[in-house]
Amino acid sequence: MTYIDCFLVPVPRANKASYEKLAQISSSVVREFGALRVVECWLDEGTDAASYHADSARQEAANYRAMAATAGAKTDETIVMSWIEWPDKRSRDEGMAKAMADSRMQFTDLEPVFDGTRLIAAGFRPMLDHSG
Repeated sequence: MTYIDCFLVPVPRANKASYEKLAQISSSVVREFGALRVVECWLDEGTDAASYHADSARQEAANYRAMAATAGAKTDETIVMSWIEWPDKRSRDEGMAKAMADSRMQFTDLEPVFDGTRLIAAGFRPMLDHSG
């Protein structure tokens, strides 16, 4: 069964182009080491959280926590949500170890694009997939 790595990180809005560059490199590397799919999502800050609830369950906007605030984004930041799809957990563990050891993933020659200590990450085992 597939395995999903999911990431959420605050990124300064001014660093969008730099983040996209890092995302392209990272995507190429993890796909080289077995990832099936990589998706990077820049927050659409105009979406209302209440729109995710049926009329009968909808509350006032003030009752919902904003995802950016929950993730710790500062006023000059937004958030990026990303996921990597792997064939299975074993492939993920092997592929991610190779990717993290790869010199292309070190980024020591570039200015920091975001604060890596604020990255929220976890692995997930899908329980429902209506993709096909």
